[in-house]
Amino acid sequence: MSETLKNTIPQQAFDWYDEYAHGGMDRRMFIKKLGSLVALGYSMSVLTSALLPNYALAEQVSFNDAAIKATYEIFDSPLGYGKGRGYLVTPTDKTGLLPVVLVVHENRGLNPYVKDVARRLAKAGFIAFAPDALFSLGGYPGNDDEGRAMQATLDRAKIEHDFVAAGKFLKGHPNSNGKLGAVGFCFGGYIVNYLAAVDAELIQAGVPFYGTPAAKELRKNIKAPLMVQLAELDERVNQSWPEYEQDLKTFDVPYQMHMYKNANHGFHNDSTSRYDEANAELAWQRTLAFFTQHLA
Repeated sequence: MSETLKNTIPQQAFDWYDEYAHGGMDRRMFIKKLGSLVALGYSMSVLTSALLPNYALAEQVSFNDAAIKATYEIFDSPLGYGKGRGYLVTPTDKTGLLPVVLVVHENRGLNPYVKDVARRLAKAGFIAFAPDALFSLGGYPGNDDEGRAMQATLDRAKIEHDFVAAGKFLKGHPNSNGKLGAVGFCFGGYIVNYLAAVDAELIQAGVPFYGTPAAKELRKNIKAPLMVQLAELDERVNQSWPEYEQDLKTFDVPYQMHMYKNANHGFHNDSTSRYDEANAELAWQRTLAFFTQHLA
């Protein structure tokens, strides 16, 4: 979608999509609200194609790239759903022990965008592992609507345990240097905050993209440095930041926060028109530098 066309879509539509994507309204109501814009002269096909993901746009690193190797790996999760599965991507042009990064998806399972993020990390020299919270239900179903509905049926505590188990699995990889980072988006951003808080020794660096904090009683455990990535137009998540920042200061947690101007929630996801290329690239380069600093 062209930048000009993207800029003609009212911010209201992006806000409705965010509410829909996070369970605040069902699809019928979302489409009905978009219909009110059609009456003002907007095309429904343009609106839906802009707001709903097109994962053909999200492949920056091909799974056939000779510089990486991608496989699916099973791990044990006795406190979660028993077994988990994730997408493991390793660099083929690096030798010796390498830093490892857990990649955590949004609230809809391991979609193609998040798998591509794992490939981007491997291309940059990290071993990356992206678990699928939907594995116990058969895995990501191929579309976000069904994936979102599936994930909503799962027990939140068991999902959290699955990601803790995934982090331990990755940290123990034969080629791991023993330093684990975590990056996540939306729900995944929450999981990064949770991993830092639930076990002070688990991760050595965390980058939550537009994620809410862990439970207040856990925050005293955070030791890992955090790089918090927020979008200026994301009122829902941003309202949790002032209290979270105060706790990070109280517990002397090393952190930095970047607020991306005029960016929507999901601005790093290049499969929808919420994608902001300039801000996404800046945030990504900051992420890679942060992991290099703390994990190498």
